[in-house]
Amino acid sequence: MVAPHSRLLNANALAFRTGKFLTACSRFRVSMSDHAVPPALEIRNLRKTFAKPAVDCLSLTIGRGEFYALLGPNGAGKTTTLRMVAGLLKPDAGEISICGINALAKPVDAKTVMAWVPDEPLIYDKLDPLEYLEFVAGLWAMDPVKAEHEARHLIEILGLAPHAATRCHGLSKGMRQKVALAGALIHDPQLIILDEPLTGLDAASARQVKAVLKDRVACGATVIMTTHILDVAERMAERIGVISNGKLIAQGTLEELSRKAGQDGGTLEEIFLTLVANEDAAAA
Repeated sequence: MVAPHSRLLNANALAFRTGKFLTACSRFRVSMSDHAVPPALEIRNLRKTFAKPAVDCLSLTIGRGEFYALLGPNGAGKTTTLRMVAGLLKPDAGEISICGINALAKPVDAKTVMAWVPDEPLIYDKLDPLEYLEFVAGLWAMDPVKAEHEARHLIEILGLAPHAATRCHGLSKGMRQKVALAGALIHDPQLIILDEPLTGLDAASARQVKAVLKDRVACGATVIMTTHILDVAERMAERIGVISNGKLIAQGTLEELSRKAGQDGGTLEEIFLTLVANEDAAAA
């Protein structure tokens, strides 16, 4: 199965390797803006209850080519929401649309255009990074030559080349995290969802991962990221959503959130803590 727009995205990957990345990405953005395309993710009245509501009538729309950070305190419902979007958890009610595909009615089709990287990814320990990427590419029925080319490219830009022949069980947590990210990206997904993607990464590895994600967004892909590292969200995200008690309590640019929190010129940490405290006080 091949995701929509995969030819354009594969062309962009090739253009990046031949020094024509920015031009190709510009053409991709124009092609996306010239047509009425559905948002990358649209959630309507999503609900999930365990002992108590974990996600409570959550509605959210995220556009194509957007870097979006989803923030919230522990237990706020961030991971539960993303697991439902990824098709790993069935919602009690609500609607999920991924690039115009009804993810609840057509889960397989939806998964072909997205990628999901959890905070504790599982990879095949007996394979080395190159073998693992070629295995994942095979699951997506990618052309073997193209798959190997893309796998070697991802290994290079993520700093995995010195470990390309090392079995994954011998890799550090940070290296395993990068292997998982490479596996998620190999089929050029349009929607990339990451739960705490910088966990376990040193400064150099974190920079590599952030650069790769920025490049994907520059080519029209959408990245949704949860993180407790608020300065990373502040620097990278175009829009930020704040969840508390399973509800979206605020959303917008940093400037918009600053105004809502009454924290003009404040840091994202100050804004976030104020918004959550206000919500808790209102719910008391």
